[in-house]
Amino acid sequence: MNKTILFAFLFIQNILFAQFSERNLSSENWQFKNSKEQKWLSATVPGTVHLDLMTHKIIPDPYKDENEKKVQWIENEDWDYQTSFTISSKELENQNIDLIFNGLDTFSEIYLNGKLLKKTDNMFRKWEIPIKQNLMIGNNLLQIKFKSAVNVGKELAKKVPFTMPESPRSFVRKAQYQFGWDWGPRLVTAGIWKDVKLNFWNNAKLENVKIEQKNLTKQKAELNIQTEIVAKKEGKYSILINNQSNIFQLKKGKNIIKIPFTINNPKLWQPNGWGNPNLYDIKISLQKDSKIVDNKTERIGLRTIELIQEKDAKGKSFYFKVNGNPMYAKGTNWIPSDSFLPRISKEKYQKLIKDSKEANMNMIRVWGGGIYEDDEFYKACDENGILVWQDFMFAGSFYPSDEAFLNNVKEEVKDQVNRLQNHASIALWCGNNEIDEAIVNWGYQKQFKYSKEDSLQVWKDYKNVFHELIPNTLKENLTADKNIYLPSSPSIGWGHKESLTEGDSHYWGVWWGEQPFEIYNEKVPRFASEYGFQGMPTLEITKSMFSGVPNLSLENGTIKAHEKHARGWEIINSYMKRDYNVPTDFVKYNYVSQLLQARGMQIAIEAHRRAKPYNMGTLYWQLNDCWPVVSWSSIDYLGNWKALHYQIKRSFENQVILTDEKDETVIFYAINDNLNKFENVNLEIQVIKFNGEILNKKVVSNGKTLEEILKFEPIEIKNLLSNSNKNEVFLRLTLKDEKQKIITQNNYFFSKPKDLKLSKPNIQIKKISPTEIDISTDILAKDVYLIGGTHFSDNFFDLLPKTSKRITLSKPLEKVEVLSLWDTMN
Repeated sequence: MNKTILFAFLFIQNILFAQFSERNLSSENWQFKNSKEQKWLSATVPGTVHLDLMTHKIIPDPYKDENEKKVQWIENEDWDYQTSFTISSKELENQNIDLIFNGLDTFSEIYLNGKLLKKTDNMFRKWEIPIKQNLMIGNNLLQIKFKSAVNVGKELAKKVPFTMPESPRSFVRKAQYQFGWDWGPRLVTAGIWKDVKLNFWNNAKLENVKIEQKNLTKQKAELNIQTEIVAKKEGKYSILINNQSNIFQLKKGKNIIKIPFTINNPKLWQPNGWGNPNLYDIKISLQKDSKIVDNKTERIGLRTIELIQEKDAKGKSFYFKVNGNPMYAKGTNWIPSDSFLPRISKEKYQKLIKDSKEANMNMIRVWGGGIYEDDEFYKACDENGILVWQDFMFAGSFYPSDEAFLNNVKEEVKDQVNRLQNHASIALWCGNNEIDEAIVNWGYQKQFKYSKEDSLQVWKDYKNVFHELIPNTLKENLTADKNIYLPSSPSIGWGHKESLTEGDSHYWGVWWGEQPFEIYNEKVPRFASEYGFQGMPTLEITKSMFSGVPNLSLENGTIKAHEKHARGWEIINSYMKRDYNVPTDFVKYNYVSQLLQARGMQIAIEAHRRAKPYNMGTLYWQLNDCWPVVSWSSIDYLGNWKALHYQIKRSFENQVILTDEKDETVIFYAINDNLNKFENVNLEIQVIKFNGEILNKKVVSNGKTLEEILKFEPIEIKNLLSNSNKNEVFLRLTLKDEKQKIITQNNYFFSKPKDLKLSKPNIQIKKISPTEIDISTDILAKDVYLIGGTHFSDNFFDLLPKTSKRITLSKPLEKVEVLSLWDTMN
């Protein structure tokens, strides 16, 4: 070996040895058992006890048949996990060795070589334990003993002198939805749900990196890179920011270092629909004596965001200003996409966020009854231009505020905001989901016979957590440009008139209040952060509910068990009777229930968008499912788009032409959510019979400019229809710019679907390639439904008379079946 190669080899070896190093213990041979039993069984980490029991066929799959009932005993048991791992003499030479648990669910005792190291009580916290003094060269035994979260929660509940709603879940810092929701099963898990690691380090380590955006112009972005460094050895260290070196004298212990950093000619991170979500890598390297001690890379986006709440003539505004421009928020609510969290793959996160982007969304609200999602979720949102409204994990109950609970929550908030704050996608931190409303509106105090002192204590507890602890912890741990906080969502409950004039609103007059869909036209809030309606999942997911041959019947016990709302079927049926013929055939009923859900949300979204800028956001409930279920989701558990998601994609387009029918007149609204404007727009209106005959044509609004929203003069319906039957015609609306280029198109029907006088269309499907078809019709084919085990580029669409449409398939099919609304009427 020549001297140059030898020198290089020794140099690299020196650097590698000196580096902070990490070893994943998740891949070791883990075992588990019921704490009452002696026999150990193989386990998977990350995992849950339910998944391990399923692997060994001790329990059936809770997602199938009515098996959820058969596994409820698991939540009342204690469970033990263990593994052994070897430590070499070389590894033990490191100055510091830390054992890192990124997620333990939930109450556990951690033992190493028989010694108790730590007790844990929070699923959402990171547990970091120095263990060098407890390790031995050779085999080491690591044990985690989990206590039943339900039993511990019941004991904690006894310490409160009054009955808390949803007890014991509100005493337990774990995912609240696991205790059952009106779209999810009761599967109270336990286990090591995130990775377990050993960290070896010497001299010093980078504890945390915060990147503050001090000033942003077209010419430059001025940043502050704040590093928290724990030094075991004082002395001179170099901190390199993208290879720019800065030398500091570090003291022993914690050091907070701020380093200014500039990016010239920055490219902004833009939300979906406005431009590219440009991202920058900031590489931070800590060195001593020219050796790398530790390093991190943070990926950031340069953007400004403000939440504007200003008094006006109608109440108070509520909107987000991004990069200096008011942004109309279009999006959804997110729940965990599995009841067994370790099963959520990076690919699933990426697909769901890309499906959101494809549906023209720019915001997702992470609901407070689930989890702080995996890094991959926020990474996907960063990369796809999706802003995140981040709830803290509290939902629909009352919570205690004793010292132990407050300290636990404070550490939880610190862990999560330090992990997430550098993501460009984070727009807002929100204290909780519907707790303010629960205290005011839900009648728990009367139900549980609270005294005046009890009720005062509930408010005191609430304010301690959501008006003091969380916002104060945010101030301590966030840079000013990352700290936008709301105590609760909604700001005001939907039964109060102020919920429509200020703050964000959860309007549930539809579904819970059983008001007709048309009430959405009257109940328009400043920002709709939650509203929704249930629909059945796809046939594919419905069949997956069965372990054997599917029995597709609404009376089947398995189908009923996968509707978690107590009155869900009754409510769906009552709404379906209002707008559609109710089919007796299961496949057709499934189809119409999806159409019903899509129709309701279309009416809501169009009402919200027509009210711009009074209304500046619409986030429907909900995007996804945690198991196979009848629910409010637009994408089912297996990732299939329901009719709703196809409609969302159309309703959320940046430019739309919408119609409002009032007092025998129609008003047309052209809406533009983009940053550009369109000059000299005109609207072409065609009145077309279902057989394709054009009865009337009208062009209006020459010379008008579309910047944000353009309201056209009302037109009397009788002048459009020329004595035609409203049930036999529709309007074809085409918005064009000054060059007669089409900006957007839409169809408007004057009657409810059940009243339309449809004829049988002759729908033809022609195969163009293995993954491409052409579909055509002679007369109007309303709500065309393509059926097959594949994703169609469009579905549940209107196919106009004497037209065709090209559809791509995600995978080849031998045969594509088709239904249209006419098939449900005959």
